[in-house]
Amino acid sequence: MSRIAFFATPGYGEMFLKERHYHQAVRVGDRVEISGQGGWDDELNFPESLEDEIARAFENVERTLATAGATWDDVIAVNSYHVAAAVGSFDDDHTRFMVEQVRKHLPDRAPIWTAIGVAALAAPNMRVEIRVSAVVGDHN
Repeated sequence: MSRIAFFATPGYGEMFLKERHYHQAVRVGDRVEISGQGGWDDELNFPESLEDEIARAFENVERTLATAGATWDDVIAVNSYHVAAAVGSFDDDHTRFMVEQVRKHLPDRAPIWTAIGVAALAAPNMRVEIRVSAVVGDHN
């Protein structure tokens, strides 16, 4: 049976654990799952530009993976949630900025990816949230 370990990202993750009672990551054996990461800083402020928000969300994914002993090289799946500009669609900039960051963080691997348009996310200023799955040590 695989051991289960939960992790709180230093900074905002510790606050979320204390105030909202959830962890940022869980590791079961070599598999790591993280909760959705936004483009916030440790004080939960968001950048003005969408491009900066998406870049920061990717940085927060990296921070959260590290707490569970994983890296972007271990990522096999990406789910992204985007506040839709209109019902049924979201801005092309979301896709373009996401692709840039996926290529930057995973230059040698194309993960599976599901992008979902939503009406709102957990914070009022939040426009994107990213969740990944990883298998540690699987670098094929």
